[in-house]
Amino acid sequence: MELTPFIVIGGIGLLVLVISLLVGDIFDHFEIGDGAISGTALGVAAVVFGASGVLTTTAGLDLLWAYVLAVVLALLAYLLAVYFVRRLTKSSDGVPVSAIGLTGVTRSTVSPSGGEVSLDGPHEVERRLAFADDTIAEGVRIRVVEHAGTRVKVVAE
Repeated sequence: MELTPFIVIGGIGLLVLVISLLVGDIFDHFEIGDGAISGTALGVAAVVFGASGVLTTTAGLDLLWAYVLAVVLALLAYLLAVYFVRRLTKSSDGVPVSAIGLTGVTRSTVSPSGGEVSLDGPHEVERRLAFADDTIAEGVRIRVVEHAGTRVKVVAE
């Protein structure tokens, strides 16, 4: 019986996590404290509370200390989860970084119908789809002159 509260709270936390993953953070709709309450972070905290409570109780720790340790670990897990959720939210704000003016190299032949380029910008880690008014051979230095959706228009340097 002493494990029941830990199992129930951990199960509720797992349910909150699954709901947050499937439909988004459920507490975003309430706009409490500029995102201070995160369903994902609460779910993580509840799962950590339940898991640490079950582990410490089955390891033979006194029930009072199991609760104290579970609460402390849950608070730490909550704070870490809020921190990482905020960092991820800030990094994925939906505003694309402009590539106009960046230079790079063609990775395939680029023509009006398409091709691939690698750009030298700080946020550029993958190849981009590109097109050009004139055909540019593979391995040629290029400069981005405009965006067209997810593709960039380039010219040879």
